Amino acid sequence: MSENNKEQKAVQKILPDECIIFIGMAASGKSTIGREFANLLGWPHVDTDYIIESVYAAPLQAIADSVDKESFLDIEAGVLSRLNLKKVVISTGGSAVYREYAMEHLKTIGKIIHIDVPLPIILERIARKPERGLAINPGQTIEDLYNERRALYEKHSHYTVQGGEDSALNYAQKIVDLLQIKS
Repeated sequence: MSENNKEQKAVQKILPDECIIFIGMAASGKSTIGREFANLLGWPHVDTDYIIESVYAAPLQAIADSVDKESFLDIEAGVLSRLNLKKVVISTGGSAVYREYAMEHLKTIGKIIHIDVPLPIILERIARKPERGLAINPGQTIEDLYNERRALYEKHSHYTVQGGEDSALNYAQKIVDLLQIKS
């Protein structure tokens, strides 16, 4: 079975204490879908961007603006690799996939779902919220970032769900069905 067809992959058993972790591009809906998914399951939801903001007592974009991209990725990975959570829905930042050790740690605490949204939708959503924190190099475009990250999202995910224009609740229910979790 191809790597790109993870949505159809045989369901891996979700263990009782495992987390469900969402990865994907900025503006893919990870946090919104994550909240709806957590509500369906009656689980808590954690957005790792908020954890980073809490640890550093500053807005995410201010943190990203105060350091270069590589330093920000190290900050993010440091926070992710220290998560010790059980039975929580976790929405990561879009750049979480850049540090192998952070992603390997996340795999030890749960199943990783890639929310894959087409580039035109990502661009439109980012344009609506330009203050969104992005780990991007000077001169790099969002399209460059999107193309750079796609292989990393596929590499690190157990499942891929196509996102887009449907409601977050519908995507959350689709993921519950995909994982065969009793909500």
